[in-house]
Amino acid sequence: MARTVPSRAEDARTARQRATPLADALDAQRINRLAHFDVPAHKSGRGNPELTEYLGKRAMAMDVNSMKPLDNLGHPVSVIRDAQRLAAEAFGADDAFFMVNGTTSAVQAMIMATCTAGDEIILPRNVHRSAINALVVCGAIPVYVNPGTDKRLGIPLGMRVEDVAKAIAEHPSAKAVLVNNPTYYGICSNLVEIVKLAHAAGMRVLADEAHGTHFYFHEELPVSAMAAGCDMTAASIHKTGGSLTQSSVLLTRRPVNPDYVRQVITLTQSTSASYLLLSSLDIARKNLFFRGREMYQKTMDFADYARVEINELGGYYAFGPELIDGDAVFAFDRTKLSVHTRDIGLAGIEVYDHLRDDYGIQIEFGDVGNLLAILSAGDRMMDVERLISALEEIKRLREKSPIGLFDHEYIDPVIALPPQTAFYAKKRRVPMKESTGLVAGEFVMSYPPGIPIVAPGERITPDVLEHILFAKEKGCFMTGTEDMNLEYINVLA
Repeated sequence: MARTVPSRAEDARTARQRATPLADALDAQRINRLAHFDVPAHKSGRGNPELTEYLGKRAMAMDVNSMKPLDNLGHPVSVIRDAQRLAAEAFGADDAFFMVNGTTSAVQAMIMATCTAGDEIILPRNVHRSAINALVVCGAIPVYVNPGTDKRLGIPLGMRVEDVAKAIAEHPSAKAVLVNNPTYYGICSNLVEIVKLAHAAGMRVLADEAHGTHFYFHEELPVSAMAAGCDMTAASIHKTGGSLTQSSVLLTRRPVNPDYVRQVITLTQSTSASYLLLSSLDIARKNLFFRGREMYQKTMDFADYARVEINELGGYYAFGPELIDGDAVFAFDRTKLSVHTRDIGLAGIEVYDHLRDDYGIQIEFGDVGNLLAILSAGDRMMDVERLISALEEIKRLREKSPIGLFDHEYIDPVIALPPQTAFYAKKRRVPMKESTGLVAGEFVMSYPPGIPIVAPGERITPDVLEHILFAKEKGCFMTGTEDMNLEYINVLA
């Protein structure tokens, strides 16, 4: 077989991607023995020996403030600019922005860069809280497209193309369509077709790729937002790409104005960016470019194996690509190990608790009917086998009738007011159990995944209240309310 000779352009791109300009500059300042009369006060760790012992001398020496040789995240002109350009190239974007406030800030920045007060934005209701928070801040009006649902699993799926088309036709002045790519459970919508519909209507397409960083680095995974033609996407490099927790990137394509996006980002992002986070993004990008395909092949192999073994246990259902229907489940992320637990009589959160407390296994989350284990190339087969064995024993010891378990994750919202109006409206506190029929003035959600059960401006229906009380009873970590015990909720007065 004839060997394929790389083009000069490919050679040049590969050579460029070997560089880590920001990480190199940070390491250079570590060894140049500067006398620091700037922040932070720990002065390379000497001012806090206990913390230095805890984190290590190298990490403390690299925890520095912005200085000329290290550039400035809010106005990058040298090494941060260069590192961001390499990231844009690696991900197939025109521009990239390093984020140190998590993907939450990236999601909020792309919405706030697209919408202003009173603008409509089309989005699925099973979005992360960060998206609705952005609406609270900027005053945009949500046009919700209810996702499809799987009756057996009780989970929200992707948006159907026909539902998006209907929303676009009924709201022609909407500024954008936001899509989850993928959902927490690994479900993907028909992103390419949604982009075509939105662009034909003059709307931008924004993607929440908090769990989709790996889509860029393996051809057997669902299409990435940039490859599909989206205008902006928020990608959590730390979740599936190997950077430090809280580090993320916002990717954009022209005609999006990158300088305006940068200005919007600086409205909320820290002016004291962590160089530990920034350098981790630089190094993770290089690792993904050169090792990404190998990493995600290994991850898919782990997940495929685990699905087969878990399904052979009986009772559990580790779902995967068989859900694909070309519509609400247009594609499935094979790296996700999502497992339905209700048939063994246990909520996902109960299995989560048993795995952690009884078997020393920490998974990503459990909800009222499913659990999610995040796999990566950093896992070992012995650990995958340990998870499978633990699930088998939990089933053997604790299986019971599923009667009485809550049977769905997603509830179509009943919208009374826009999120911003409701959040800042006059409110009163009522007992949670007496809130049926009232309009919520705050969020209630299980975290993770951080998708609101009810959001400001939505009516608390009997189904919503039942979901909240069931999730709390089963031990889900409930957040969003002013009342830390979730005994009361603020509703519109």
